[in-house]
Amino acid sequence: MRVMQLVQPAAASAHPLRAVERSVPAPGSGEILLRVAACAVCRTDLQICEGELVARRLPIVPGHQIVGRVEAIGSGVDGWREGERAGVAWLAGTDGSCVRCRDGRENLCEAAEFTGWDRDGGYAGMAVARADFALKLPDGFADLDAAPLLCGGVIGYRSLKVSGIRPGGRLGLYGFGASATLAVQVARHWGCRVFVCTRSAGERARALALGAEWAGGYDDRPPEPLDAAITFAPAGSVVAAALRAVDRGGSVAINAIHLDRLPEMPYADLWWERSLRSVANFTRRDAVEFLDLAARIPVRTEREVYPLADANIALERLARGEVRGSAVLDCS
Repeated sequence: MRVMQLVQPAAASAHPLRAVERSVPAPGSGEILLRVAACAVCRTDLQICEGELVARRLPIVPGHQIVGRVEAIGSGVDGWREGERAGVAWLAGTDGSCVRCRDGRENLCEAAEFTGWDRDGGYAGMAVARADFALKLPDGFADLDAAPLLCGGVIGYRSLKVSGIRPGGRLGLYGFGASATLAVQVARHWGCRVFVCTRSAGERARALALGAEWAGGYDDRPPEPLDAAITFAPAGSVVAAALRAVDRGGSVAINAIHLDRLPEMPYADLWWERSLRSVANFTRRDAVEFLDLAARIPVRTEREVYPLADANIALERLARGEVRGSAVLDCS
């Protein structure tokens, strides 16, 4: 089978992925083998390929928004049948026994493994996944449309929960890439008033088209104090701007696995019981809740499609901020 693998991190402009042929892996106990149909490209993939996130294993096949069909089933697997469609997301597995797993916070498990970081991901013709971490996908989404839901969509949904925003509340979104374009649809479904700050004029126009009440730049203050905000840009300066924009008692959720820094800021920006929270991964329950909600709204994805062989081009365009919506690899 053909895979696009990372051997040595490098700038996206240097095309760090290499096309190689591998034998088809066999699913082990508790695993399923998927014939990959589509895999969306995430900024986390870019950070691993460029070395911002230190690779945990090399070579590694990136990709953690996988849609495919079950090709083979390992021993001890229940609940899946050959030919069934399945999704594989960032959280690849946990120990299931630690205190965090037992109390419903498996996203914080210290033994957690991640798709495309610890285990080979979906920039490939075939992919193996733990059966108990594979996800059932709603029928209403085509393969290429379902893939972006599996990270950007789910982590955006968890960010909404972590932010504490309530239906009808005033929500700020800082940055308006793939994840934010999905989160805004959920927020508007909840009746939230949405205010967007982003550097791109095109993204500001897209935010307004998706129901945002106001859109401005990172240096602009929304016209009203916010009840909650979510930052999607991996820049500490954006976090500081969001914190200044929230009202007393408001909360800022940081939707980033990597942030350049947290800048020094006056305590007055945090005072009045404002809070700052990170968003770390998501749980399978988050994924099930979001996928059900996405089908009912329904959430719509905007995508650019690339053949698997052009994964480097997709990453390079993502690095330059040129991707409109989500980049999705067609691996069929």
